Amino acid sequence: MSSLLEVKQLKKEYPGVIAVDSLSFSLEKGQILALLGENGAGKSTTMKMISGVERPDAGHIILNGEIVNFESSHDASSRGIGIVFQELALVDSLSIAENIFMNRHPLKNSGFIDFKRLYKDTKELLEIFRLDLDPALEVGRLSTGKKQIIEILKAISQNPSILILDEPTSSLSDVEIEELYEVIDRLKESGMSFIYVSHKLNEVFRLCDRVVIMRDGKFITQASIEDMTEDKIVNYMVGREIKDLFGEGVVENKKDHEIFRVEHISKPGFYHDISFKVTCGEILGIYGLVGAGRTEMAEGIIAYSKRQSGKVFLEGREIAIRHPEDAIFHGIGYVTENRKELGLYLDKSISENLVVNDLKRFCSGGFIKDKEVMAYAAEVTKRYGVASYSHLQEVGKLSGGNQQKVLLAMWLELNPQIMIFDEPTRGVDIGAKSEIYENIRQFASKDKATIIISSEVPELMGICDRILVMKDGLIKGELVKNEFSEESIVGCATGVSSVRS
Repeated sequence: MSSLLEVKQLKKEYPGVIAVDSLSFSLEKGQILALLGENGAGKSTTMKMISGVERPDAGHIILNGEIVNFESSHDASSRGIGIVFQELALVDSLSIAENIFMNRHPLKNSGFIDFKRLYKDTKELLEIFRLDLDPALEVGRLSTGKKQIIEILKAISQNPSILILDEPTSSLSDVEIEELYEVIDRLKESGMSFIYVSHKLNEVFRLCDRVVIMRDGKFITQASIEDMTEDKIVNYMVGREIKDLFGEGVVENKKDHEIFRVEHISKPGFYHDISFKVTCGEILGIYGLVGAGRTEMAEGIIAYSKRQSGKVFLEGREIAIRHPEDAIFHGIGYVTENRKELGLYLDKSISENLVVNDLKRFCSGGFIKDKEVMAYAAEVTKRYGVASYSHLQEVGKLSGGNQQKVLLAMWLELNPQIMIFDEPTRGVDIGAKSEIYENIRQFASKDKATIIISSEVPELMGICDRILVMKDGLIKGELVKNEFSEESIVGCATGVSSVRS
């Protein structure tokens, strides 16, 4: 019996780089196939070719035994291939219903939109995720996680035979993730097939039947999930063994001297009466579920958003931070969780992004010293392992992992005293994670103060010396290294159990 989908010898080349080279694999009906690889391995380009966003330079896409040549994503959708990209493509000013049924609104005989039927159909879709939302509610009023679910429902509403999901859980809470798993299980049982892209290997083993692994645009292997282990997958993906993902711990004798402290900082509705300190060389983790107030607290510290009260101290001296520029002046760096909207200038080059926070260093007489910028960018790009054809490449055209490396380099090269990393490895492959952890450890080892906000408990347990747990805008517990366990951390965050505070 022929496969539902086959790709044979697919190739796609961009100026200066072969993104996908002679790739072949197959997908069966009712199967979930994981497409795995490091950032830059060619996964995104492969998804775009299968879904009609890009056209292959060579090779064939075979659907139900027939060679297809999609002219557009709409063409692919009409043939039963849906896709949900990691980057959201919703219109905030339109309602949930209007977004889900964009350009497919049910019409009355008069030609006007049948809103009664539109809202009824939307309500039925929302019930799939047990969402009690008004179909007429503007999407802009939803959380990022809810928007991600609306994107998935938009794709499901078209009843595809194949659904491609790109990092679908990156913005979801733990509860929403479990609900997504249940939805995928039900759709699989009904005969829908999936191509599932994720850097979270626990998801791959929970959901998928087979894996296809890519590296440097090439096919590496295809195997049943039963024949795989996490170590095998990692080795195939990166082409090398990663023995210690998180690296060595911080030396104990570096933790006596306090560098950074916040006292009683509050912003009603987001976080309340937060106090903590970070000592020399220490890596402090902050954990909490979606809505716990972690990011809002960090943004309050650097004055990206205004806090109502509280004090910030550096080396025992109170400092005033009324604007993010004040935070930079005092040696506080902040790597945002939202690199695409708040962290990077996507339409600018790597070199322009690397110097934007420190332009005075590269200026003379009101002019930028281009040669110095180019030399600096080339050196930093190499040192941080940013994979690109040139430091003149637009950041928006880099893979997610390489964008994250640029963002880290932007801040770490300023040599701040304190670094706050908010979700530093979100959407990043395991090879890039290892490099990012090493950069964080090297920073901390220089007698710096480091704060990591993360929704990944193993990440915090692996790299941090101490973890604070937040719930409902409050610090509910504190654990040191020998007290770490997933049960205690998650239990504290959910209110099921408590730890010392």
